[in-house]
Amino acid sequence: MTHPTANPISLPLDARPQTLALDAGLSIHPVTRSIQPDISMSVNHMVRPGEGAFSAAGLGDIAEEPYTYARWLNPTVRALEQRMAALEGAEDALASATGVAAIAAVFLSFLKAGDHLVISDVTYAGAAELARSILPDFGIEVTAVNLSRPEELRAALRPNTRLVHCESPCNPILRLTDLAEIAQIAHAAGALVSVDSTLATPVSTRPLALGVDLVVHSLTKFINGHGDALGGITCGRRDLIARMRGRAGVYLGAALSASNAWLILRGIDTLFPRMRQINETAARLAVALEAHPAVERVIWPGLASHPQHALAQRQMEFAGGVIAFRTKDPQAMARQLAAKMRVAHYAFSLGHQRSIVTLLDTEEMIGGTYHLTGAALEDYRRFAGAGVFRLSVGLEAAEDLIADLDQALSA
Repeated sequence: MTHPTANPISLPLDARPQTLALDAGLSIHPVTRSIQPDISMSVNHMVRPGEGAFSAAGLGDIAEEPYTYARWLNPTVRALEQRMAALEGAEDALASATGVAAIAAVFLSFLKAGDHLVISDVTYAGAAELARSILPDFGIEVTAVNLSRPEELRAALRPNTRLVHCESPCNPILRLTDLAEIAQIAHAAGALVSVDSTLATPVSTRPLALGVDLVVHSLTKFINGHGDALGGITCGRRDLIARMRGRAGVYLGAALSASNAWLILRGIDTLFPRMRQINETAARLAVALEAHPAVERVIWPGLASHPQHALAQRQMEFAGGVIAFRTKDPQAMARQLAAKMRVAHYAFSLGHQRSIVTLLDTEEMIGGTYHLTGAALEDYRRFAGAGVFRLSVGLEAAEDLIADLDQALSA
């Protein structure tokens, strides 16, 4: 949808993703003719008598209404939604203030008391804790299973299962989910499928083409790519996004700010070249880390040693910009890395232009987030051991990063 004041660029119907990342949803300013999107910071917009409504409950599809109030619809945020929908091959998208807000919007738009959610037993901590700690308070049943094993999903499905939420690659152990198979199983049971594709990005994987219903991204990470703006988004069919916009988009109040939307649009302009360089560097780093005497194991989907390497080759165009690796005595090594690294940084988060390393301690992750037991705990430890270092690869020269990590890992 384009509002009357916009002059949209007319792209070829067969425009490739690299072109869509620059120009999808781009409109030329009617006065200045600028080609860089402006920031529309106004909360209110002029309407004619009879346009809009005092309450969002009086509106139809809000995305088709005139701009009235920025919490419902903002021109800069709408441009971001259109850009991301194009990149994912989706009919529409709903932006939110953070990635967690996007996940909450999915859960609270499609689940109610008495419904059942199946979620990956290892997923982003915000999603895992929201599902396990908050949703049951509202009468929503939650089952966490290893979605890399489709038989576990089949066993977990119930007549009241309404949603299956997965993540691929999952954070932090980079285990993959066969999205096409999970979608087929869930749809046969009448459930929707959502996937957090933050680590993959649309450069690597387009889950809607594999049968998934909703794709969630933390825009804060690789899509923004500069570590300076929070944001989240969900992409999918028009009817599903309209439902989310009319419920979570209006009533949860987690609207994305126009300034952050503008920053994220700026980041998307360079998404494809950034991710290509990051993936090339990640490939070299993964090989170097595998050969390092201080490293016990490297987990990266692009390595032949990854247990799901064949699935990565089928499902991912690139293996991603996050590498996990293990060392002896991870707590001591964390202190050593923090003290000795000069190019990479010891910090939380990921997907920035600078390389970032942090330790995800297994006892802390199990006790505070995942609460795994039995075979599920054994599977997590097979990947993570006592703790896994998450390396988010940035834009530094590969040679400098390899040399920095070599000296920092060495006693």
